[in-house]
Amino acid sequence: MAGDCTWRKSSYSGGDAIDDDCVEVAFAQVVRVRDSKNTAGPELGFGTVAWRAFVAVLDR
Repeated sequence: MAGDCTWRKSSYSGGDAIDDDCVEVAFAQVVRVRDSKNTAGPELGFGTVAWRAFVAVLDR
């Protein structure tokens, strides 16, 4: 999923320490998710409908 976008890490991630387990998310044509410790590694992509359904389950 090439292309520039702004990656965001949760404020609950504990900061920028190297040992923080966290994912980052970017909103582009699809919602992109990657491991914050391996930013050059693979990404997952979700359509907006799937992402909203996922977040709705977490927000319960």
